[in-house]
Amino acid sequence: MASNTSASTSDASSADTPSAAAILQLDNFSCERGERLLLASFSLALAAGEGIRIEGPNGSGKTTLLRIIAGLSDRYQGLLSWRGTDVRQRGGASMAAETLYIGHSPGVKSLLTPKENLAWWAAIHVHQPPSAEQLQQALAKVGLARFCDTPCQQLSAGQQRRVALARLYLSQHTLWILDEPFTAIDKQGVTELEQQIARHLKRGGMAIITTHQAMQISSLRQCTLQDFTTNAAQACAE
Repeated sequence: MASNTSASTSDASSADTPSAAAILQLDNFSCERGERLLLASFSLALAAGEGIRIEGPNGSGKTTLLRIIAGLSDRYQGLLSWRGTDVRQRGGASMAAETLYIGHSPGVKSLLTPKENLAWWAAIHVHQPPSAEQLQQALAKVGLARFCDTPCQQLSAGQQRRVALARLYLSQHTLWILDEPFTAIDKQGVTELEQQIARHLKRGGMAIITTHQAMQISSLRQCTLQDFTTNAAQACAE
């Protein structure tokens, strides 16, 4: 792998702007998918209360990057650290415990209802299990109030995704990693989710989000992966 490939652009600079007391840090980071270089010399730092929106065309490496940060893949070179510790050394377990990842797959059990799915997830990931009322409120926030007790196998793909997004209203995780969270969500649902993400950041949480949709959270930094991949491909060709 050409891990020393340079990629420096004005749009990308917002991704690697040094953060005071960074909790999450990527430095001289590179990754591939198959034999194709996706990112090279990529840097990113997030401190408490910071979030970043990662955009780019399909195939630019957004999902691959998020899966690596979430600990679902270790196919990368460079530094990925959490609270000052390399995740390949001793920081991985701590980061996993503080990270909520919602990807393209909703990760729900089809035979369970939305309420049962959410209760099952909360029993594992939330320090203080939510009450039945809190579960219903979380599901209502994502437009599933009328479907709390309907088996998920009877719900549409979009509704099953909403079950996963309801976790955001119960999560106590520090870092939220959200891959296209607004897919199949109506305008009101988008507004509710943006407000919840903004509240999470205000409480000192962090967020990494990919979306093709414009967002109204002014505090989010922006990084365009196309700039990295284009430069990396040119450098490899040279």
